[in-house]
Amino acid sequence: MLPVSEALAFLLDAARPVAETERVPTLEANGRVLAQAQSSTIDVPSADNTQMDGYAVRAADCASGGATLAVSQRIAAGQPGQPLAPGSAARIFTGALIPEGADAVVMQEQCEAAAPNLVTVRHAPKPGEWIRRAGEDIVAGALILAAGTRLRSQELGLAASVGLASLPVRRRLRVAVFFTGDELTMPGEAPGGQLAPGAIYNSNRFTLRALLENLGCTIADFGIVPDTLEATRATLRSAARDNDLIITSGGVSAGEEDHIKPAVEAEGRLDMWQIAVKPGKPLAFGEVRRDAGAAYFLGLPGNPVSSFITFLLFVRPFILRLQGVAGPVAPRAYQMVAAFDWPKADRRNEFLRAKINADGALELFPNQGSGVLTSTVWGDGLIDNPPGATIATGDIVRFIPFSELQH
Repeated sequence: MLPVSEALAFLLDAARPVAETERVPTLEANGRVLAQAQSSTIDVPSADNTQMDGYAVRAADCASGGATLAVSQRIAAGQPGQPLAPGSAARIFTGALIPEGADAVVMQEQCEAAAPNLVTVRHAPKPGEWIRRAGEDIVAGALILAAGTRLRSQELGLAASVGLASLPVRRRLRVAVFFTGDELTMPGEAPGGQLAPGAIYNSNRFTLRALLENLGCTIADFGIVPDTLEATRATLRSAARDNDLIITSGGVSAGEEDHIKPAVEAEGRLDMWQIAVKPGKPLAFGEVRRDAGAAYFLGLPGNPVSSFITFLLFVRPFILRLQGVAGPVAPRAYQMVAAFDWPKADRRNEFLRAKINADGALELFPNQGSGVLTSTVWGDGLIDNPPGATIATGDIVRFIPFSELQH
């Protein structure tokens, strides 16, 4: 079986980012991938300003720690002040520009009104106190966002802070999905709410669509495809026509009713892998031909937890690369204490559903089966347990929160 790291490295090496770009308003760029590096044309802050409500002063005038000064002016944010005369103070509010001649701000809690237009400063400030200097955050000409950055709220705020009203981004990835299995039924479609013998609800359709939506993909959903080679081939052709990636769930084994392998081989190229991962193992990767080029193909197992976890481990980073993300696409993992025993080692790399308890240690869901979706709702993430490893209470394990895996 292929190790997880080798399978992932193969996928990432094969991924070619979408080439098309577009310019979108910065307000609408959340989750998009930046196509070109962005630099600032201005200093941020653009001029010295105050971090606090208080009084702008000359530090030398307040060296006694009890100086009484004339209040010569009032400066609010957005209102430029006049030069500060020696022996005076300016009432100033957060964000307002420091007047010429002032070299410190004393917070209002350290001052008291002595009389109309007089203030007693009960503090000896140092030059520069409570002043934000021009350019202390960003200097004009500085690179602020690299190409290949996936834009979050922080990056959008940073772009706006230098006046970027729009941003060049790669177009959204177009992903087609379909699901194989004559046993599949959609919620609400069972007559009288009663499933037929052997039928199951198609939970994977809901899980995979939501995961793709979290990643900002445009989704073409071809629904449930009949278990025939002809129907599978026809759906692959339709899905490849306008999409960058095709994802299927189920039918990737070698049984007589598993038509994904022969269908993709007939319409393109397929590598079938047995991955040393639990839950999971079968994963198909290849391409489906179209008039111009080909669409990537990824076939996931049908068991709901297996499908969920193989998406998180393999499909998510592959999609991020296709979207043009240039930096690391692996999720961050944390070293945490196990509050359970896992005495039986497996030859595969296990991903165990676990929850953080009140003591900050990890508890294990009692049933780690590949069909137990309740474990994914109960848990906070996955323990990455290497092949051949056992776990005892108190051991340090590698934990990947779901929050690192779904966006």
